[in-house]
Amino acid sequence: MKKLLLLLLWSLMLNAQIKEPVEWQTSIKMIKQDVYILTFEAKIAPKWHLYSQFSDPDGAIPTEFIFKENAAFKKTGPTQESQTLVNYDKFFDMNLTYFNDRAKFNQEIELLNPNSNEIEVEVEVNYQACDDSLCIFRSENFIIAFDGSNLATNQKINKKSKKLSDALRLQLNETEFLESEITKEGTYSYLNIFILGFIGGLLALLTPCVFPMIPLTVSFFLKKSISSSRGIFNALTYAFFIVLIYGFLSLPFHFIDSLDPEILNTLATSIFLNLMFFVVFVFFAFSFFGFYDLTLPTQWGDRADKASVSKGVVGIFFMALTLAIVSFSCTGPILGSLLAGSITAEGGATQLSIGMLGFGIALGLPFGLFALFPNTLKALPKSGNWMTTIKVILGFLELALALKFLSNADLVAHLGLLKREVFIGIWTLLTFTLTLYLFGIFRFPNEVKEPLSKTRYSIAGLSLVLTSYLFLGLVSSTNTLKLLSGFPPPEYYSLHSQDSDCPLGLECYKDYEKGEKVALSKGKPMLLDFTGWACVNCRKMEEKVWSEPDVYSLLKEEYIIISLYVDDREPLAKDDQFNFKYPNGRIKKINTVGKKWATFQAINFNTASQPFYIQINSDGTILNNPIQYTDPKTFKIWLQTGLNNLKPKIKAKYIKLKNL
Repeated sequence: MKKLLLLLLWSLMLNAQIKEPVEWQTSIKMIKQDVYILTFEAKIAPKWHLYSQFSDPDGAIPTEFIFKENAAFKKTGPTQESQTLVNYDKFFDMNLTYFNDRAKFNQEIELLNPNSNEIEVEVEVNYQACDDSLCIFRSENFIIAFDGSNLATNQKINKKSKKLSDALRLQLNETEFLESEITKEGTYSYLNIFILGFIGGLLALLTPCVFPMIPLTVSFFLKKSISSSRGIFNALTYAFFIVLIYGFLSLPFHFIDSLDPEILNTLATSIFLNLMFFVVFVFFAFSFFGFYDLTLPTQWGDRADKASVSKGVVGIFFMALTLAIVSFSCTGPILGSLLAGSITAEGGATQLSIGMLGFGIALGLPFGLFALFPNTLKALPKSGNWMTTIKVILGFLELALALKFLSNADLVAHLGLLKREVFIGIWTLLTFTLTLYLFGIFRFPNEVKEPLSKTRYSIAGLSLVLTSYLFLGLVSSTNTLKLLSGFPPPEYYSLHSQDSDCPLGLECYKDYEKGEKVALSKGKPMLLDFTGWACVNCRKMEEKVWSEPDVYSLLKEEYIIISLYVDDREPLAKDDQFNFKYPNGRIKKINTVGKKWATFQAINFNTASQPFYIQINSDGTILNNPIQYTDPKTFKIWLQTGLNNLKPKIKAKYIKLKNL
């Protein structure tokens, strides 16, 4: 038990401690006229492996060097690598070829136009690195530029890239506001995700995979133990291990988040990933409808079940693990929903951990409570067809969530296929179909025909109310579906022509430079709105907070709104594309609108979350602390405080100009 607690503590600290496991350096050497050796040297962290170009691709991913085609040079031969090791890998169950500590790769190139003033060799390195428990996959870009003297500098960016990179950096004043605590929803936001995870756990409890296990497991511990106190201890330990197992599932995402803070946002707004989630959630839904069962490999459950016969704490742990494995057909889709929702949320890995904690507590709590109060077991309802009804309801919920991911892909790609009215219309059909099911109009496979209970009629009534609410939102201009803010596409993403493509018809600009010029000409401060097409909390802020009359009037009359979409996949014009070099030497290709504004946010305000709001004057003066998702009252006070902070600065500037 002590070792497990220490392991848990180490895991929770992982995000703060982990470093990049592979660090790259490049160098170049002339071996004869116009012929060079490019060297890529990797420094590998202790206990980590970097895999050879020639390692078996059925195991870990081999290292790959991709040289972008360029008329200025050609490769002469394959990329050579330093000495490797070959050993059996238990995780991949095969022999793999890899490097420890250091690796060196050499590529010979010949310059075809050595008299050119500017020659660049652009290389993409894709690689996987693993230690005893974790693996990561990374892609690095290296650009080696030659000047007219045929000399080279490591990862040099050209003049155009340097100029455009410098243009992204703001000359900020009053930066102490950025160093102070960010005004945000904070613990309330985490409480929300915990509650959602807890509700997910409660729903999982009511499924046929878990519910019948409660009385059986509690009775087993109480009857098989040498004393009642020992039985209670074992049941509580069992509940604790359930919480621990589900908590551990979120740890790899902390590792990913620590390597690249923008990576979860990039994944969440990926068109491919959102389409994949759409397909997966539809697949989950039909499993809940009873067309097939989802199961993990049977050998996993068999091994865990065999290990559970061990005595003491170890056996109890494997009993909890067995429950987690065998109940996957019911808990898997719910966990998948929690996983996808947390990745797309602004808190990323932290929110996922909190959600998983809530899920685990809800799932484990009954085992502990019924062990403490065994007489209450008699009050548990008997297993029956009602659990199948819950699974079907969850199936419709999965379809509704699937449509949200399809909508995310549509918004990010600007396809215009799933406009707000279409989205709401499909949701209306789903809730109407659910209502018909609950009233017994039709059944799904493997359902036993039974008289409908009063509870089912009540739930059917609620479903009918929701259907009516959605239908009114579809046909009425006054019902804006505020209860569902953030889920349907924004109101300006509509089949009907809109006067503005900004929230609530406000005037806004989607480019910083354009917005800055307008702010300067009108003498107004700017509200930088770092947002995203797939950002649920951004839509909630716009539809629930910005729409409040007092907040709306402040935004409309006092501020120039600059909405910068960090997930916009629209390609930049070729002349506007460039390479951005980070202080650690890593180079990022800025070739889309979203990448430009995500980098702009990261380098100026050291954050990658959305929504994220900054009040700034056209001279670069920060007017207040940044703020994130919050309530209307807090946001209004925040806006007013920024204006109050601006007035003394304007007065001081006027006095200075007058004295001149």
